[in-house]
Amino acid sequence: MSGVMHRKAAGMVAAVVMACVSLASKNRMIGNAAKSQIITNFKNTVHGFKKFHGRAFDDPFIQAERPKLPYSLHKLANGTTGIKVRYLDEDKVFTVEQITGMLLTKLKETSESALKKPVVDCVISVPSFFTDAERRSVFDATQIAGLNCLRLINDTTAVALAYGIYKQDLPTPEERPRNVVFVDMGHSSFQVSITAFHKGKLKVLATAFDPYLGGRNFDEALVDYFCEEFKGKYKLNVRDNPRAVLRLYQECEKLKKLMSANSSDLPLNIECFMNDIDVSSRMNRLHFEEMCAQYLMRVEIPLKSALEQSKLSRDDICAVEIVGGATRIPAIKERIAKFFCKDISTTLNADEAVARGCALQCAILSPAFKVREFSITDVVPFPITMRWKSPTEDGLGECEVFSKNHAAPFSKVITFHKREPFDLEAFYSNPQELPYSDHRIGFFSVQNVVPQPDGDSSKVKVKVRVNIHGIFSVSGASLIEKQKGEGEDMQTDTEPVVQNESRAEEQEGAAGEKQDPAAGGSKPKVKVKSIDLPIVINNIRQLDSDVLSNFVEYERQMIIQDKLVKELNDAKNAVEEYVYDLRDKLCGIYEKYITEGDSNRLTLMLEDTEKWLYEDGEDQPKQVYEEKLDALMRLGQPIQDRHREHEDRPRAFEELGKKLQLYMKFVDSYKQKDERFLHLSAEEMSTVEKCVTESMGWMNSKMNAQSKLALTQDPVVKVADMIAKIQELEDICNPVINRPKPTVEEAPEVNDQTSGAHNGPTAKQGGAEGKREAKGSQQTKPGTKEMEVD
Repeated sequence: MSGVMHRKAAGMVAAVVMACVSLASKNRMIGNAAKSQIITNFKNTVHGFKKFHGRAFDDPFIQAERPKLPYSLHKLANGTTGIKVRYLDEDKVFTVEQITGMLLTKLKETSESALKKPVVDCVISVPSFFTDAERRSVFDATQIAGLNCLRLINDTTAVALAYGIYKQDLPTPEERPRNVVFVDMGHSSFQVSITAFHKGKLKVLATAFDPYLGGRNFDEALVDYFCEEFKGKYKLNVRDNPRAVLRLYQECEKLKKLMSANSSDLPLNIECFMNDIDVSSRMNRLHFEEMCAQYLMRVEIPLKSALEQSKLSRDDICAVEIVGGATRIPAIKERIAKFFCKDISTTLNADEAVARGCALQCAILSPAFKVREFSITDVVPFPITMRWKSPTEDGLGECEVFSKNHAAPFSKVITFHKREPFDLEAFYSNPQELPYSDHRIGFFSVQNVVPQPDGDSSKVKVKVRVNIHGIFSVSGASLIEKQKGEGEDMQTDTEPVVQNESRAEEQEGAAGEKQDPAAGGSKPKVKVKSIDLPIVINNIRQLDSDVLSNFVEYERQMIIQDKLVKELNDAKNAVEEYVYDLRDKLCGIYEKYITEGDSNRLTLMLEDTEKWLYEDGEDQPKQVYEEKLDALMRLGQPIQDRHREHEDRPRAFEELGKKLQLYMKFVDSYKQKDERFLHLSAEEMSTVEKCVTESMGWMNSKMNAQSKLALTQDPVVKVADMIAKIQELEDICNPVINRPKPTVEEAPEVNDQTSGAHNGPTAKQGGAEGKREAKGSQQTKPGTKEMEVD
């Protein structure tokens, strides 16, 4: 998944995680930990599964991908694609939604770890060419992970938001918009969008894409070349060894990145590649570009398509921004720059721009954050048509309700005149342009439609919608009482949808119950009766509620299993770490704090524990590791304590001595009749002197006793004892020595005004100068009161 954002009232974090899930005999590894398992556990490490969402197993794309995958795909009972792996020593088949749910669970944990708070809501990016079925599949995955998806946002739209929200110089709505092209070529797809920016809003004008062109095509070209070379040079049939193929893919990806920064010949070396044979070869950028010419030729096609759809000229384009790892290839940069006849910009982070856009969108949708308002108008990537037929009618009617690049989210109301229930079918208008094998979206049956009392057809208003996720639905239907002046059999009323669509719909529905939306503006408004009609949805590619609940519960069980395994590994690692740490220190800083005999016995015990860890202790219950650690600590902890006490004891004695000197000096000053302490009683001073004398005797005795002990013996006095003695001293002495003198109230001066008259002019006697002084004094008091209030 290219980008995910979670938010909570306390903060938010954008996260990008390697879309890789590895399943093992005890637990799951996700993200970078799973990526490290691609070679060693290739049959059970799932990656590159994003495009499997919503696709049937028999889909041509799935069948074309199967030979390239190191793991197995499986046909599920409902015809969709499952992934077969070995988990908990059993063969398991997971749906694509479950695998993505695992990835989202990891993202959720990452966010919660960063925020130190629970995370519930999220915004997820998907390719702009994802169809209704694919989007519904991703949405189901968020529910499996226990997340509330606020929005499925298109990749390029998220990039546009990340670009525009920080721009302070965007034109006002009255000015010409700033048109920016966003080009995103990632690992497996190529997307282009042209966006118009005004202050505080963006509007996507057009999108184009090549769903099958990405960085992996260039990796595959290198892999194919080297497979042929190694077959002739080393007699190795690389394709027969999945592990070798995966290693070659990794090395070719590294080589591709190096060639992006260096045009000279670069080596490719792999040790023990196959059959203990080391392989080597060379490649340069020019040769690489010749090999990939067929892919480079496809770069301009989406660029041209997007520009034509937007009805803009190259001169109307203000900037071209590129993101995605594959856009780092120099030949791709050159073709993009050449097509638009301007330098390309790389102001956005190529790897994080999508996730940042998701983060910003989540903050905008969240009531907990105050973010600069920035409205987003996206587009419908493929035209959508509605078809209908009554059970008693032979003819079919259809209407394209959403054209290509129609604004989204958006709702439309279609008015029918029917006597009985009828069915609606939604499908994509141009199957040949769809990167998906099935152009159908779903079937919707409008129920409880009856004729008017006079036998005429009833007016039925059906609301269709592309929502904020880009998902199509028939969101409502209502039967309206017969009105005068009936129109045609079908008419379409459009209504724009504001960002906060749920509230807008509630207001919309309330208004519909009061007046006929089809009534003309010049005619008087007539109150009508509106009856909501039930809608039965069929053939929607989405998980059933029962299946989804089972997946949610199983994900919860897997999370618990992962935590148990983590706790077990932590306990085992704690034993191993303690063994290595203590053994090193026994020959170092702990050497003089243990006798030679005890050291030899403890060293032998540590060696036995280490040997046990890698033999019988390789797989033991958590409690066994905890008992092993306790047994070691019973012997090792006294040594650590002796070392720590020896290091900290001098400072503690010094601190105690300073306190005693301070209090003794105070007692001596009192005995010398220092006037600062005459307000203290003799009994109090006697208590202080007695406490100081006893503490000094205690300290001297402990110091003498400690000096007679060897370093290998436990101390007679601990740092904690001295800290307690210092606290005891302070509790007894501080209340006495810190007691202030009693204050003596002074009689008020009677001749204050008279003395003031001698010292300077008053407001009455001193003319203008006195007036100014008096005025200044009057202003001072109110000012002071005001400061106190603040």
